[in-house]
Amino acid sequence: MRYRNLGGTGIEVSVHCLGTMMFGAVGNPDHDDCVRIIHAALDEGINFVDTADMYSAGESERIVGKALKGRREDVVLATKGHFPMGEGRNRSGNSRRWLVRAVEESLTRLGTDWIDLYQVHRPDPRTDIEETLGVLGDLVREGKIRAFGCSTFPAEEIAEAHHVSERRALPRFRTEQPPYSILARGVEKDVLPVARRYGMGVLTWSPLASGFLSGKYRPGREVDLTSGRAALTPGRFDPAVPGNLAKLEAAGRLIEVAEAIGCTLPELAVAFPLVHPAVTSVIIGPRTMEQMQSLVKGVSVVPDDETLDRIDEIVPPGTNLYQADGAWRPTALTDPAQRRRPAADR
Repeated sequence: MRYRNLGGTGIEVSVHCLGTMMFGAVGNPDHDDCVRIIHAALDEGINFVDTADMYSAGESERIVGKALKGRREDVVLATKGHFPMGEGRNRSGNSRRWLVRAVEESLTRLGTDWIDLYQVHRPDPRTDIEETLGVLGDLVREGKIRAFGCSTFPAEEIAEAHHVSERRALPRFRTEQPPYSILARGVEKDVLPVARRYGMGVLTWSPLASGFLSGKYRPGREVDLTSGRAALTPGRFDPAVPGNLAKLEAAGRLIEVAEAIGCTLPELAVAFPLVHPAVTSVIIGPRTMEQMQSLVKGVSVVPDDETLDRIDEIVPPGTNLYQADGAWRPTALTDPAQRRRPAADR
């Protein structure tokens, strides 16, 4: 296993980060099996574990807490807050009121006194970024978190946050967690250069493009839309849906690229983000022990320039063939009221 410094914090993390979104009701409901997977990952040299309060409504954090009993000191533990947790108003977002409570609830579920990296899971247009940075800085001073970052923020909001930090003398975001894969290279245009400019650590998610780079999908082969990822989001995998054929053709060509260097497509997919100079660690999110063991083999794959040139020919730099689920869309696009004048003013 290789290790890198996390955004100038002095914290050394493995280049593979164990993501736990699939632990709990959404993926693997067997707590004992999930604990075994976490322990096996730690035994492979992974010292970085990422979770979130909203993964299976807190169940993932509880599983991670069980797994880290007796091993907490050896693990860099990251979690996130932002999404709704339970019924009622003010139980979501990036306000001081909610983040203070969200951190306390995560600490309880994780069974720990501190969180190494606390991440704001998405932007919150309702909350002034100064409010968010202020409360996160207070939580650092209280010793409840060691560092903080953001997840799936657009480049302009990352830059604004750093500007506010400097102007108001507030602690700054140390990390960003964007979606990044061979099929989703859009962050190469702006997010990754901005993160690098500000010396941020970057931990990327969805290297397998939600399963599209698992090696199961290729042109000419029938796609089973009744099982696995394809059953959850059939519109992404159905060859009859516009745009999907291009992804299938790219996946087929990428399998050939992987075979040419003696590895599997998932191994190549996991290795790819680590080539970018802005990336610190890539999150692997297994559901089973077999998946974890397969993905962690990617740590030994280091694509050479010829391989990277072939990838660039298939999916040009900065191109998105795949729109990651959960990737943030600004309310300026999603809320019609923000892009249409009132009828009386038209």
